[in-house]
Amino acid sequence: MIQLFSDIKNKKWYKHLSTINEHKYEVGKNCFRCGLYTQGILHDLSKYFPTEFLVGAKYYQGTRSPNEAEREDKGYTSSWLHHKGRNKHHLEYWIDYDLDKRDGSMTGMKMPDNYIVEMFCDRVAASKIYKRENYTDRSALDYFINGKSKGAMHPYVRAKLGILLRMLAEKGEDETFAYARRYMKAYKMYCKRQKYKKKLEKKLGKKYDNELARKYQARRYKDITTLRKMR
Repeated sequence: MIQLFSDIKNKKWYKHLSTINEHKYEVGKNCFRCGLYTQGILHDLSKYFPTEFLVGAKYYQGTRSPNEAEREDKGYTSSWLHHKGRNKHHLEYWIDYDLDKRDGSMTGMKMPDNYIVEMFCDRVAASKIYKRENYTDRSALDYFINGKSKGAMHPYVRAKLGILLRMLAEKGEDETFAYARRYMKAYKMYCKRQKYKKKLEKKLGKKYDNELARKYQARRYKDITTLRKMR
């Protein structure tokens, strides 16, 4: 039995599962520190789907993402194409046609702030998993600076993510996550106010439209009565 368990632990699928679980735990812990409880629980659940898990197990290496290995082998990665379309903390989820150029080119859209913070939590956790003992508070920032996909980011997203990563590199986790928690608390209050504002505007607009309709009907009735008298 011990030998069987030892053999299972050496399987690539088991190592990949362990990496996913470890990463999800680290991201969840980071999200909880920022007050993003629901996002921390739901983070990367699609990695357990067969479409992603089986590919990840096949191309598992332990030192980098299996997506890179599949991309090198096939020229594309089916796992990543599935993943990025279901997880809003990835900038690739928000890539769409450029509304300014109108030439068919694509660019990064502005992400909601809560997903930018989840992206930050994800990058920090991934750096810890792959760097292991070589990890420092600057690791995630270095990856961001050298990243190929940085150009596809919306300027707002790049600026906000950069603030968090630089703060982590200079001031450490405790101060950065405390700041992110305050930031998310203020952002949630802002979203609630905006939601209430839209609801109120809709209600007032409907009331105003009804008043106009009543005035129109009264005027119409008056005009019809006047025409009848003239006959």
